Amino acid sequence: MAVKDKYQSALALGEKFGIRDGKVEELNGILRIWGTVENNYQKDQIWDAIKAAGGSVPTDIVADIQVSNPNIYTTHTVEKGESLSKIAKHYYDDMMKYKQIFDANRDQLSDPDKIEVGQVLVIPNP
Repeated sequence: MAVKDKYQSALALGEKFGIRDGKVEELNGILRIWGTVENNYQKDQIWDAIKAAGGSVPTDIVADIQVSNPNIYTTHTVEKGESLSKIAKHYYDDMMKYKQIFDANRDQLSDPDKIEVGQVLVIPNP
């Protein structure tokens, strides 16, 4: 199996996220990838895919994933049935971090229990 095939899920995520200035090279059994994604959440998703394929410390890949907007973790569009605590659980694995999301969105939220479908919320860096 070629190394590129092994990490296809990570490469597919890069394409899905519209990675800019992306490049992939395979040389002597080492895959080198680099490029720029929009936010830290996308970067984390690519690294999770790399680790899923190659283990926690893969030795057959070198990745340099830059972030164009490092000031936030990501943005999230509210869907029906969601709450700030549910959104916090998704991004931080901790429902109580809803307060961080609320604080980061005080420009559009006055009550953490009142969010609306379609609102685009800033998810701050953990």
